[in-house]
Amino acid sequence: MCGLSQAGEPQVFGDYTIHYNAFNTDTLQPKMAAAYDIVRSKNRAMLTISVLKKTDSGNKPVRANIAISASNLTGQLRTLKVREVDKNNAIYYLSEFHVSHEEMLNFTLKILPEGSSQSMTVSFRQKFFTQ
Repeated sequence: MCGLSQAGEPQVFGDYTIHYNAFNTDTLQPKMAAAYDIVRSKNRAMLTISVLKKTDSGNKPVRANIAISASNLTGQLRTLKVREVDKNNAIYYLSEFHVSHEEMLNFTLKILPEGSSQSMTVSFRQKFFTQ
C-alpha cells in the first residue's frame, strides 16, 4: 500500500495509522532538544514518526521497522538514520538531517509494524526554509 500526502497528514492503512511531521530543529524548545540529544539549528531538520494500531481499547503505539529515504529536486538520494524513542507508554521514531534554504525534499517512509506482514509506504514532499 502507498499513500501520497501533504506533510503531517496521518495516513491510515487498515488498523494502522501513521503520524509524521518534518520541521527545522531550531523550532524546538532548548530543554526538549537537550532531552532528546537533538542539535537545534536552522540548517537541520528532523522527521518524527509514530505508528498506532487500532485495538478494542483505542489506539496503541507499536514498534516498527522504518526505512526513510529523501531525494532533492536534482535527484540526490539520502538514506536517513532512524532512532526509536520509547518513553511513557509512547513509541516514536526520530530522524535528523541537514537542509539548505528552500530545499524541497521528497520523502519515502517504508514502515513494517511489529507483528504485521504487510509493509506500508508513505510518500510526501516538503520544502525547508533556513533564513
